[in-house]
Amino acid sequence: MVLYGAEIQCELVAKAEMIIQRVVLNSRPGKNGVPVAENFRLEQSTIPDTVQEGQVRVKTLYLSVDPYMRCGMNEDTGSDYLQPWQLSEVADGGGVGVVEESKHHNLAKGDFVTSFTWPWQTAAILNGDLLQKLVPQLVNGRLSYFLGAAGITGLTALLGIREKGHVAVGANQTMVVSGAAGACGSLAGQIGRLEGCSRVVGIAGTDEKCSILVQEMGFDAAINYKKGDVAKQLRELCPGGVDVYFDNVGGHISDTVISQMNQNSHIILCGQISQYNKDVPYPPPLPPDIEKIQKEKNITRERFLVLNYMDKQEESVLQLCQWIQEGKLKVRETVVEGLANIGAAFQSMMNGGNIGKQIVSVSK
Repeated sequence: MVLYGAEIQCELVAKAEMIIQRVVLNSRPGKNGVPVAENFRLEQSTIPDTVQEGQVRVKTLYLSVDPYMRCGMNEDTGSDYLQPWQLSEVADGGGVGVVEESKHHNLAKGDFVTSFTWPWQTAAILNGDLLQKLVPQLVNGRLSYFLGAAGITGLTALLGIREKGHVAVGANQTMVVSGAAGACGSLAGQIGRLEGCSRVVGIAGTDEKCSILVQEMGFDAAINYKKGDVAKQLRELCPGGVDVYFDNVGGHISDTVISQMNQNSHIILCGQISQYNKDVPYPPPLPPDIEKIQKEKNITRERFLVLNYMDKQEESVLQLCQWIQEGKLKVRETVVEGLANIGAAFQSMMNGGNIGKQIVSVSK
């Protein structure tokens, strides 16, 4: 009789849970190590089959992988706003999904939602207060755009330029963008032009990327930093010097650009991907000779964190969506299918394998 009761109890427990897949941090690459797909592990897990008051059950549609996540792989992220991922615990980041069950007053079944801390799972039960409801029509139904051009990536590009770039219509400014074919850089160059820059030059790592920047995204020119003399090409393409530098990479490329910047020019310090596998402070200090140029020319180089400008989020997202709808902002994505491949997608993105935003499509 006891055994029979235990069997019923086990069956009830099984019915009260839903089987999902999730990706956890399997190992840390080390502060000076290069991340690989094997740093992540796919495993089966369960979530409750019922939601509590204020919660929603969501199916994950798209996940974002981004350079900043490299910091989360360390025990200490070196940042006060970013918490480290824990070993054998689920990773998280930007995500988009659809509500399948709701006990939240503002969310209903079928609503599309997003969060900056979406767990890398096929499904999840989340606090509805922490989710933002999406309007698919704003991006012509391309929901993944809310993780890129109409999300935190687009906001970083737009607000970075507006808050730190000091771009003015009619000022005949030249902008240079490093990491120009990446998620943020590909948007930043286009937004720089839309905001008033008269010349936009991108720096990227392959001929294909450079071609896309010029032919699709309206850059005036692009430099393949793996070919030829970057300083020489930059002097030829920016004969009047550089007024605004949207810096996604740091390191030697940035030193080269800063050397050709004008008096009272501005660096938008967005990212330093070339430095993320090194144990250095953020932002990394400039070499003494470059720092001397920066100070003598009064070049601003202030850390930019988009999370400090969330009061401007709504109006800025609407502006980005308007540009997308009007065809003024061209969007590129590199999409990998399946949660099982998110580690490989992250490794590829960190090695420059993506053009535009790196997205993982989890389910249709």
